Amino acid sequence: MENYEVLIVGAGPAGSTCARLLAEAGLSVLLIDRDRFPRDKPCAGWITPAVLETLHIDPQLYRRERLLQEIREFRTGAIYGSEVVTDYRRTVSYGIRRGEFDHFLLLRSTAPCILGEPVASLERRGGGWLVNGRIKARLVIGAGGHHCPVARALGAQPARESTITAMVAEYELQEEQLARYELPAGWTALSFTRDLKGYGWLLRKGKFLNIGLGSLAGGNLREQVLNFCAYHQGRGHLPAEALRHLQGHAYLPYRNGGGRRLVGDGALLIGDAAGVSYPESGEGILPAVESAVMAAQAVLRAAGDYRQEKLDHYPAAVAARFAGKGAGSGSFALPAAVNRLGAAAILSNGWLTRHLVLDRWFLHRGERALDLGCQPNPLAPLPSS
Repeated sequence: MENYEVLIVGAGPAGSTCARLLAEAGLSVLLIDRDRFPRDKPCAGWITPAVLETLHIDPQLYRRERLLQEIREFRTGAIYGSEVVTDYRRTVSYGIRRGEFDHFLLLRSTAPCILGEPVASLERRGGGWLVNGRIKARLVIGAGGHHCPVARALGAQPARESTITAMVAEYELQEEQLARYELPAGWTALSFTRDLKGYGWLLRKGKFLNIGLGSLAGGNLREQVLNFCAYHQGRGHLPAEALRHLQGHAYLPYRNGGGRRLVGDGALLIGDAAGVSYPESGEGILPAVESAVMAAQAVLRAAGDYRQEKLDHYPAAVAARFAGKGAGSGSFALPAAVNRLGAAAILSNGWLTRHLVLDRWFLHRGERALDLGCQPNPLAPLPSS
């Protein structure tokens, strides 16, 4: 029988970050993930500088062995319509490869991990948990994505939730394709649906192309994605073979006053398992990492008492951090006067595109990054906005 203080289910950015913080604080922590790393992960694969700042990652060191594509400008518009070019003249975002990034974060953690093993059983036993019949833990932290078994143990019903669904493909351009490909590295295009409930993207990062479309509206997503890909094929921006790499996934956006139950006796959710993705952009990496930081602080404050009331600092911190985000009922939260303009008017206006769509929804400029630090102080106030 294996005994640990904390078992973290899921070794993505949230799980590995939380494991690293708790292990550095002296707790006995085990990570478990159904996949072996490095592994493919359907994702647009872009992050803001706040991710690197929060995780204390030096961009120059990271890019020595991994892809870190600087993004300085965006082409934004209504889908299949004209585009507005916003040039920041400095790096405001980065393109990454999720397999590389997630593996990098996992290797930074000193916590032991079990890879390639799913959680097949999760039972409450004597004030703690028994996992897969042999692993005992006093606290389990769910970081296993939308269908995380810890989330289900806390009452989540993924099939009944209103999620963002997306399909994405990442394709490596071959040498002969690179020689004649016209879009430069760092090219980023965002194409919004007319109801502003979703958008498609095309991003070139180094020799990789990433294309996809996500939506809150439901409907025939695959048809929408194939049409979007055909549009870019017609423009000469997408090789036909890229479509063979399409993968689907779903995740839960953060909504004020709703969403999943984040804590229970001896259990806590972070990352996509907690449903903290930004509803406007669908970005999940930064909120996942931030939720891991706040969760680690809550766990240390609990000082070994993992009853729900001792962990309730965490959902309060999440609500404070993300207050005002995701207040809408399934579309972007817009002032009424702006909403009346409609998607085409908003996205054809350079000022609104830069200051509302990009600065506010996608880049979250002006927000203070959470400080991960070398070791969370259990007596320090929990971070808030």
